Amino acid sequence: MRRAAILLLALPALLLGACSNDDGDDAADTGGDAPAAEAAAVTIEHLYGSTELEGTPERIVSLDTQWTDVLSALEAPLVGVILDPQNDNGPYAWQTDIPEDAEEIEATTAIPYEAIAAQRPDLIVGTWQIEDEATYERLSEIAPTIPLLGQRQVDPWQDIAEAAGKVLGDEEGAQALVDEYDAFVAGLREELPGLEGKDYALVNFVAGDALYVVADPEDGASQLFAELGMEIDPEILEEAAGSGGRLQLSLERADMLDSDLLLLLTNGADPEQIPGYSQLPAVQNDSVALLDRPIATGLNTPTPLSVPWALEQIRPALDAVAAAS
Repeated sequence: MRRAAILLLALPALLLGACSNDDGDDAADTGGDAPAAEAAAVTIEHLYGSTELEGTPERIVSLDTQWTDVLSALEAPLVGVILDPQNDNGPYAWQTDIPEDAEEIEATTAIPYEAIAAQRPDLIVGTWQIEDEATYERLSEIAPTIPLLGQRQVDPWQDIAEAAGKVLGDEEGAQALVDEYDAFVAGLREELPGLEGKDYALVNFVAGDALYVVADPEDGASQLFAELGMEIDPEILEEAAGSGGRLQLSLERADMLDSDLLLLLTNGADPEQIPGYSQLPAVQNDSVALLDRPIATGLNTPTPLSVPWALEQIRPALDAVAAAS
């Protein structure tokens, strides 16, 4: 993959204290099911209205890990991608299928419109990076653009796959991707039946500041753990009522993190800085998983490629939870 510039986009606000929006219509819709070779116009409904595509795109630019993973898995014609610059090795470990000749588009904190236009795309896709309708409209001046499909901060990747299948004229391939993923999750749930009914806390630890706890059952990671039979710690949900899906706790209130499974993004800090950390049940039971940015991203913006990899990284903690009585 060729590198073209530097991206300084922040980790999606999933763990950084931002709030998810209310439930909305996350489904994509199309205007037809014609084969790719004779593709009719396809219309994708999304947060800002709809985007109509004439024919099958041949030059796609992805601004988003979820879209990049889905499109890579479907062998779509990606000509440009934006990667996380804070991952020192370029693509994440699971992103092995990105076309070698796809340009790695760099940026500052702003979307690099000129670099995107230089790829001569006939389709641009993204989610949280397309932060408002004005950004969507500007990208649409370059090429047809698909932003967030629904009201959530993170689209379920299955909805992205459905939209991608229709855009590419490969709905069977997209469904096969979903089916394979479902089989993987079902297999893991069968391997670890002890996860059923256990609770978890997914936490961003900002040293010297606070603990930011996911308290949104509709969050991307929340849906993943629900598929495994787990639930957010009920005390966290109760405490976070009305907070918009993220609970901010002072470090002195770390005792609330008494869940069966503790997933802790440390941002490179020593978790022992958290008062009472060593006494937390998950720490005592070896069911704590310390997350780095790649693992957190793989869980927070789940894809059919990131989830198997990320779950493997936290497998010892999952095993400990499943084995506990």
